[in-house]
Parts: sequence; structure tokens; C-alpha cells
Amino acid sequence: MHTKCLILGSGPAGYTAAIYAGRANLSPVLYCGPQMGGQLTQTTEIENFPGYPQGVDANQMMMEIREQAERFGADLRDGEITAADFSKQPYTFTIDGAEEITADAVIISTGAKAKYLGLADEEKYNGMGVSACATCDGFFYRKKVTAVVGGGDTACEDALYLSKLCKKVYLVVRKNYLRASDIMQQRVRETENIEILFEHNATGLYGEKGVEGMHLVKRKGEADEEHYDVDIDGFFLAIGHKPQTDLFKGQIALDELGFIKTVGKTQQVYADNGTDILPGVFAAGDVCDPTYRQAIVAAGTGCKAALDLERYLQTL
Repeated sequence: MHTKCLILGSGPAGYTAAIYAGRANLSPVLYCGPQMGGQLTQTTEIENFPGYPQGVDANQMMMEIREQAERFGADLRDGEITAADFSKQPYTFTIDGAEEITADAVIISTGAKAKYLGLADEEKYNGMGVSACATCDGFFYRKKVTAVVGGGDTACEDALYLSKLCKKVYLVVRKNYLRASDIMQQRVRETENIEILFEHNATGLYGEKGVEGMHLVKRKGEADEEHYDVDIDGFFLAIGHKPQTDLFKGQIALDELGFIKTVGKTQQVYADNGTDILPGVFAAGDVCDPTYRQAIVAAGTGCKAALDLERYLQTL
């Protein structure tokens, strides 16, 4: 099968790209990937996406965006791209290790996944007190007690953000120091309702209907190792995100964290050498955004990618 416009991924970026490409009569084909609707569907309620003054269930919102894309003729399919060949045009992709599809142009919106500690309780309480996005879910913990796991800039930023909403914030740091920039460290240390727990590891969570506390170990493996519990209402992971770009290594330029590098103010993509533009290849959403990771930003880049793609096809 061949298509003019192929979109990889079904989060806000992919679906928005499909809306714009569909309205441009490009008949886009979109493969949803392993999680229809993207990682946003792991969140319960969305309160900061424009157009929903009372908030909206995340799955409902993604279904409504999906229906909008279908209305404009987008061909939305189940399946995951398991191989990609950018060595010649049209580009060739393999779906679920079997079927092949070629495309004149492609938008990569495969997203990024938050890194977790690997605790069984993280999955158990997902959406019930466990979150990897303080700016998404912090509002639900006003005047409550929360914990942020991590010692870098992101963890400090999340702790500072939550400190403006929450009664108290614990910053759980595995090392005996913060990896964050000096200015971020200073801000955290000067914030009265943030308590830094150095040399601590979270080993589990507890609670009946949601997170009510965390199990901690201090100075793990040392002679004075100590185990104790701390009551909290929310548990936030801030130990980084992994972009879903393994499939494209060696073909597309990635930064040191694995995020796709885009060209200037466009959503165009560089070839692996980092200097030549890979014609007809665009990226959108969290897969190329190590900074903001917000649904509204992802949707905006999906729009940009579709407009860039449309202009590219006009040159063929």
C-alpha cells in the first residue's frame, strides 16, 4: 500500500496532524501505535486543555479529537510501526512485523514515556495518586502533601510548582546531593514547605483507595540503613522521559537524550548527519520536545507538522 501522508502515533500531536492533513485533502493514514490516544490516556481528568471549562476525562477528550480527525477523512488504524527505511523515497515502513506501507511524507509523533522506578505500586496506583506530570495533575493536590522523586532540574521545577499548591512537598533524592543547576537548588532550599530527603529511596506506596503514603529507605545498603513510612497524598516521578525513537536511530538526528532534532522553527527533521534535511520527514509532540511535554503544545506542533508536510508535497 502507498499513501501520500503517513502519521505515526495517536496522541494529541498525531491526531491534530491528522485533522489538518485531512482538511487539506491529503487522505492521511495514521497508525495508532501501542497505546491509542497516547500517554495522555493514563491521566484521569484534564483541566488545562482549552475548550473544557469544567475539565474533561482524558480518554473522552482523546476520543473526541480522534472523531474530529475521522470526520475529515483520516484513515486511523490499529498497529505499530516496527521498522522504518529512510534510505530512499518513497519511504518504507513495516507494521507489526508483517505488512508494509510506503509514504511520500511522514509525521513522526510516537511520543515519549516517563521513566518510572519500576515499583509494582506505581502501576497499582496509576491515576490514583501516582503521576509523572506535576503541571498536569498538581492542581488536584491543593493543600495536600506530595512527594517528588528525582534530583535534577525537572524534579526541582516540579517541587517548586507543587510548593505553590501543596501544604508540603518532599523531594526524594537518591544521592546525597542535587544534580540540578545552582539556581534551581537555591530556590528549592529557600522554599519553606519543601523538605529534601537526601540518600533516600522510595520502595513502595500504600493506601486503600489511593496513595496515602510511601515506604522509604534511608542510606540503603549502609550500616545505618533505616526504613520508615511517610504519609503523602500524591507521588510524582521526575526522573526523566524516554522518547520513542529507538526505531529511528542511525537514520534521523537525535539529541543526547534521544529526542528528534527539528530544523529551526519548522517540524522538519535532520538526517542522521545532523546537517542535511531529510525530505518529507517531520516530527511532532513529545518525541521532539524535552522541555514542555504538554498536550496543548503537542497539538500545536502536530498542526505545524501537517502544514509543513502539505507545503512539502506541493513541491513534488
